[in-house]
Amino acid sequence: MPPAGVFGQAANPWFGWHDDARLIGSEGAEVPRGVDFGQALPDRPGGAALAAVLAGQGRAFRIGGEGEVAAGFGCFETLTGGSLGSARRVVRTQASWLASFAVNAGLFDLGPGVRVAVPGRLSQSLALYGALEGLCLGAEVHLLDGLRPDRMARAVAERRIGVIYATPVHLAQMVASGLQWPALRLVLVGGAKLEPGLRAGLAALAPAAVVREFYGAAEASFITLATPEDPPDTVGRPYPGVSLRICDTGGADLPDGMVGEVWLRSPYVFQRYAGTDPGSARWRGAWLTVGEIGQMTRHGLILRGRAGRMVTIAGQNVFPEDIERFLAGVPGVAQAAVLARRDATRGHVLLAVLMGERAMERDILAAARERLGPMLAPRGVIWRDDWPTLGSGKTDLAVLQAEVDAWR
Repeated sequence: MPPAGVFGQAANPWFGWHDDARLIGSEGAEVPRGVDFGQALPDRPGGAALAAVLAGQGRAFRIGGEGEVAAGFGCFETLTGGSLGSARRVVRTQASWLASFAVNAGLFDLGPGVRVAVPGRLSQSLALYGALEGLCLGAEVHLLDGLRPDRMARAVAERRIGVIYATPVHLAQMVASGLQWPALRLVLVGGAKLEPGLRAGLAALAPAAVVREFYGAAEASFITLATPEDPPDTVGRPYPGVSLRICDTGGADLPDGMVGEVWLRSPYVFQRYAGTDPGSARWRGAWLTVGEIGQMTRHGLILRGRAGRMVTIAGQNVFPEDIERFLAGVPGVAQAAVLARRDATRGHVLLAVLMGERAMERDILAAARERLGPMLAPRGVIWRDDWPTLGSGKTDLAVLQAEVDAWR
């Protein structure tokens, strides 16, 4: 349980307003506290939804999604990112998030007087977490959802935001504005790997900001946390209180450097999926996996990709995420996704969906063939002028897969 006094209120195991907290809507107006509780709430307007939730005094709720709330008292529902299919409803205790709020208060100096910006929709687990954490710790929380990316970036500058909770997609959209953020001191990034180009863009616009990348999941909350000194291919080391194992398909531990399934034991994990949905996470005693494949090194955890996205090409297991990370660093590429389509000879072939400089396609494909070899390099490119995203801020892979399946 959180220590007494951290939240400026009685240390109850549920969410509530800190005495010093303020909530600012996307247009800059303060959201009042005096709102009746609601259980199943739309995620827009976000300020009204949060005010209603914090009036609940432990009653179960969900922001976004469909269906009756299946959680009990002291619990709530949030949604998975849905990048591999439709979003699932996750049931967890409010205390499981409050515990990490208390950890982050110390790690990141979060509390009264800190201005926190959240660009995502509150149906997104990361956005909901960042907003609730700030309000429970006494920060001034600014919801930016609904604004154009350039207006989000302007709000960060003009409101002198000190901390941002965001996905790489949201950050990339705001960084494209070119606006300087001199007051920004901390960027907390989750939901996908932060690529070197975006990291450099952040450093140019916010030279005083420390970037802390973390790996997490709606089912598990924080799993690892990287420091600025960690190599860019890792997602850091276990978050405080979390234990990790890398296991083979039979559940046996693998030594450092070997690739296997990531399992974790943590005080921040969920209880179950809502309704009859079996979900994708699996338990083995007190240990949980969300289906991520990775390897532990002396520098931290390296993620290879989700088991659900792995494909076989000429008998070789391939993680599209590995190739996406490479392409994201190639000159001329602004956004990258790699998807597979069936092939009678090889089992699968890969195609790249890109945003960026179309005139550089030949150079991009040549760089991929040189680095990956002809078997794993994408066979072609589908160019897009915009990038499809889910409410979670993650890439909408279902939209891109349909385009890949139709490509000729």
